[in-house]
Amino acid sequence: MDHSPLPRTLPNTERTRHRRLREQGSQDRGELEAILDAGFVCHLGVVVDGHPMVVPTVYGNDGRTLYLHGSVAGRSLIASPEATVCVTVTHIDGLVLARSVFEHGVNYRSAMIYGVPRLVTDPEEKLEGLRRLTEQAAPAQWDHARRPNRRELAATSLLALSLEEASVKIRTGGPDDGDGPDAALGIWAGVLPLVSTWGEPETDPLLPAGIEPPDHIGARSGTRLG
Repeated sequence: MDHSPLPRTLPNTERTRHRRLREQGSQDRGELEAILDAGFVCHLGVVVDGHPMVVPTVYGNDGRTLYLHGSVAGRSLIASPEATVCVTVTHIDGLVLARSVFEHGVNYRSAMIYGVPRLVTDPEEKLEGLRRLTEQAAPAQWDHARRPNRRELAATSLLALSLEEASVKIRTGGPDDGDGPDAALGIWAGVLPLVSTWGEPETDPLLPAGIEPPDHIGARSGTRLG
């Protein structure tokens, strides 16, 4: 595998070029990394049996490669090994409520990654990719739980997608109509923030008494996601 770092500026390709709301676009790879680090669920756009499908799935990344859990997409890649896919990751930070409905919007952070993925078949890379997937969602869980055995690894489809070609858009701030004609309407305008936090761990009722959540799980209660 290639471990050399990717350019810090995202490429400006026909697929990633910002055509609308260019002021919200970014070519800073650091922004892409921050968006990926803040989540663990993506949406994978792929053609399956001739029909478009968008599949929610979990991911992990190592800075160069996005690893995706995807059995449906895996079947498609066998039939069309050179097919391009699009992966999106989006975080919603709030509703932008303006004086007019036309000016309403959303504060968000979003990334789109394009490329031709490959099925991971090397056992060592597959195990490392699944570790990244697990740690992306639940840091320290890989060393806490039982790891996949050979049968489970064989039954798992893991995709690897280069992070080379990506597009980033970010929207922050309040409404844009505060200095326009609608400012005289006397209608409240502003932002309704959206914050997701982790709740208290819910113990499996089949678990024997006395087994408490590990520190790396319990410590996340009340902390912010993303």
